[in-house]
Amino acid sequence: MPLLSFFLLPFAWLYAGVMAVRNWLYDNGMKASASFAVPVISVGNLRVGGTGKTPHVAWVVRELLAQGAKPAVLSRGYGRRTRGYRLAAATDTAATLGDEPLQHYQDFGAVVPVAVSEDRRVGITTLAQQQPSLTTVVLDDAYQHRRVRPTLSILLTEQQRPFYTDHVLPAGRLRESRSGAQRADVVIVTKCAAGLPASVQHSIAAHVRRYTRPGVPVLFSTYRYGLPVPITANATRPGTDVVLLTGIAHPEPLRDHLQAVGYHITHHAAFADHHAFSAADIAGVVAQCRAGQCVFTTQKDAARLLAPELATVVAALPIFYIPIDVQFLSDGAACLQQMLTSLFQPQAVV
Repeated sequence: MPLLSFFLLPFAWLYAGVMAVRNWLYDNGMKASASFAVPVISVGNLRVGGTGKTPHVAWVVRELLAQGAKPAVLSRGYGRRTRGYRLAAATDTAATLGDEPLQHYQDFGAVVPVAVSEDRRVGITTLAQQQPSLTTVVLDDAYQHRRVRPTLSILLTEQQRPFYTDHVLPAGRLRESRSGAQRADVVIVTKCAAGLPASVQHSIAAHVRRYTRPGVPVLFSTYRYGLPVPITANATRPGTDVVLLTGIAHPEPLRDHLQAVGYHITHHAAFADHHAFSAADIAGVVAQCRAGQCVFTTQKDAARLLAPELATVVAALPIFYIPIDVQFLSDGAACLQQMLTSLFQPQAVV
């Protein structure tokens, strides 16, 4: 443990204690946790920062659509400048919706309603009223939102930064203690190497199961990166030398992928997660681009780069985003597919 984290442990214990009391009140019914007529699927994590929630939510939504369900996505809308419930529309931007909900809207359009609301109870209730044919709601980043009781709770943790080696804020990056994993119905270890050996998977699963309920599946997923997608008019064929622009928590896997497939990153403009790009930021990127170079970014960052106030400066750059799809190792996809299918099967009456 780093020395600074060691000195911060007393504050971490205090924070963990506050969260433990809060969870105990919900677990024992002293604070109300609402259930709903439609199944509610929560995708979240214990750790602050990127564990891959957005692409995993997209995987779940695509699978629900493939099974004939009519899902909606509900998020808090982190980083937006609006308040209250809001249903995504074509006029929305990252400023009005948040970058991740906007990405979901761009991915699924009118096929899947996407909404934001700080209060998930209000959000689910309003969605159900507005969308009578709705059959399920997928909550993006709601693991600690105890006012809603999910039908299926999916907990994500990164292979390189698993929750079982971390500490509660501020000594570590956990939002609550490791015991919070007991609420999970399935745990997905994300951002794994595609060829992660079975022996390593078994070892990681054993560590995870120290904190989960007995029998909870532990699955493993990896990223599959797609071909660059242009987002500006002058983005044609990318060359080998590129500038990378990111505003995500952990850009390292993307860097590794680009270098592995033969790109040379001459400059990486790395900003904090959910960074609100400014004209000055883009001007700095322009200054790093040599003649003929293009800029690579993520789809989540692209949602913020396309803000109207940046249109003029962004248009000067050839920008591509690198799409990401989730793939499961071993039989993980079949396991999660079955868990989703079971949500819509009639329950036996005892």
